[in-house]
Amino acid sequence: MAKSDRLFRLMHLMRSLRPPVTAGDLARELGVSQRTLYRDIGALRASGARIEGEAGFGYTLTEDYALPPQSLSQIEIEALVLGLSEVRLRGDPALSEAARNALAKITASLPEEKRAQIEHSVGLVHRYLPQKQYEADLSLIRQACWQERALRLGYRDRQGRETLREIWPLAIVYLDKELMLLAHCRLRDAFRQFLVGSILSLDWGQTSFRPRRVPMLRDYLAELRSRHEISPYCEEGRQMMAEKEITAPP
Repeated sequence: MAKSDRLFRLMHLMRSLRPPVTAGDLARELGVSQRTLYRDIGALRASGARIEGEAGFGYTLTEDYALPPQSLSQIEIEALVLGLSEVRLRGDPALSEAARNALAKITASLPEEKRAQIEHSVGLVHRYLPQKQYEADLSLIRQACWQERALRLGYRDRQGRETLREIWPLAIVYLDKELMLLAHCRLRDAFRQFLVGSILSLDWGQTSFRPRRVPMLRDYLAELRSRHEISPYCEEGRQMMAEKEITAPP
């Protein structure tokens, strides 16, 4: 493999693999020695890529000099337009507006040919049923996830029982017809799933769980897969979760 092709492949791997990526993993993917890999990392840094980390700790691409919007292929543009269109329809007002603004910014940065591909994209999104409205403030949930701060939650389960608890929010899952909040319940000291439509009240809690959200979410998803022996994001997994696990016990 020519060095230029190898460097291009290395950049793609660093964008795609979960950081930090070890030199050993990158070298195996590229089929080169670690010594060659270290030289290639140095070459990318010299070219302007901001790559943090070092041998023995792994590497993280924090600023990508080689990925201008003009590099998007036509099928990638189709995926981008389709995905943002779905967010505009399914998201709450803040998220919907963000999707609209993001597409406008990306479109403005593209050359004329690429802008035309966005304007005449093949994929369209339409929903016959109106989007469900939620009383819970989704912007607050997102902020709590980003900042890794606790939330105080009033919740009604499917049996009509109401509880107050403090949670560490981990992720919002967009199911076919519902939104689900994955969290760690401080009252039960265990992972729980909450239907966003069944949240009665929501406010800031007193504790922070920084920097634990990402590893906690990873552990919870692994627990779900192990429990169901199936991914919670495939159709069967969603159905099982909706029928058996969706409601947090009191």
